[in-house]
Amino acid sequence: MTPNDLRRLMLAACLSAIASPAFAGPGADTVRIEDLTWTEVKARMQAGATTIIVPTGGTEQNGPHMVIGKHNTIIAYTTQEIARRLGNTLVAPVLAYVPEGGWDPPEGHMRFPGSISVPDPIYEKVLESTVMSFAVEGFKDILFIGDSGPNQHPQQVVAEKMSAALKPKGVHVFQIGDYYAHNGTVEWLKSQGFTDADIGVHAALIDTSQLLALQPDGIRTELLATSAGNADGSKNGVIGDPSKATAALGQKLLELKIDTAVREIRKDLAAGP
Repeated sequence: MTPNDLRRLMLAACLSAIASPAFAGPGADTVRIEDLTWTEVKARMQAGATTIIVPTGGTEQNGPHMVIGKHNTIIAYTTQEIARRLGNTLVAPVLAYVPEGGWDPPEGHMRFPGSISVPDPIYEKVLESTVMSFAVEGFKDILFIGDSGPNQHPQQVVAEKMSAALKPKGVHVFQIGDYYAHNGTVEWLKSQGFTDADIGVHAALIDTSQLLALQPDGIRTELLATSAGNADGSKNGVIGDPSKATAALGQKLLELKIDTAVREIRKDLAAGP
């Protein structure tokens, strides 16, 4: 490379920085709107970031070995990675209050202290309000991604409803359901020799491995060997056996979810509502 070539590269880099103020200074490396000022969000949008992810987690019991905020930790990580891979995408704060079961009588996760449940109709209204907030601000593609099962149907209902209502304004709302339901996790684990009993349904091998990869201090490792549950979770909140969970497994499973979501989003955005 000649000195002239080097000078041209340096000049191009400087011009790029001037033309893209959203990516300079404090907050330059984040995709989370809660870490940005409103002017920084506006600058990102003007530079092309008109897609936003609405991540939904949950506040629910996860057995005696795993902290209640599991879903929120996982979805915060995965959606940031998804946004970075998509480019021109921001991430809203995690919705931590979601449907978790009835109150009278207590059912689902509400049988255990610490869980918080929001009925589907109220949850849908929160999602609708979130969509309207981003739509009036100029976001064009709004993506729901949920890490918990009961979140999925209400998100689909709201995505269809709000996409139809806002279509004249050029706003599209999508439920990214494959992230949760069709990410290949169970198939991959079985290919590695794990059984249905190993894998379980809740707070077992999958969830525990993912949290070990992201927040090891959120797992009470001394309790893993004794935290196997029963078929309906009534024993201790676990359905399955978390004792074989590892951080290495968790890293692979997180990557499967991220890759699946990125593929679905790209397909959806290309096809339109």
